[in-house]
Amino acid sequence: MNTLLLLLIGIPIVEIYLFIKVGSQIGAFNTIFLVFITAFLGVIYARYEGFNTLKSGMSQIVKNELPVYEIISGAALAFAALLLILPGFATDLLGLLIIFPPTRKLILRKVSTKKRTNKTNQDFINGEYEDIDDENDRKL
Repeated sequence: MNTLLLLLIGIPIVEIYLFIKVGSQIGAFNTIFLVFITAFLGVIYARYEGFNTLKSGMSQIVKNELPVYEIISGAALAFAALLLILPGFATDLLGLLIIFPPTRKLILRKVSTKKRTNKTNQDFINGEYEDIDDENDRKL
């Protein structure tokens, strides 16, 4: 809960600070224009990368393989598009880093905690069973 509260307060403070700094350098209207342009171009590029991910996922399905990376990548692209729609330079930077495939792979590799286990021990469940025949139990 504390991390969420810190993010809810910290992100807008960073964005306002960046708006003030960038706005003092290039002007208010240019800053607003830049925010709209990054949102527009970012969403268009996120759509393009989303279609590429969808195409890659379909080819994985045709090969009868589970498209795990494509599913995670698609969710990351949706999150990146959301970050690009939100006004701000820090969220735009993070969204652009997630959209580009090389940095997305790097970020997903760092975030994922993939543990490899020996699946031969996990494929079987040991147990006992008893066959109960209803006809033998109903003898009068």
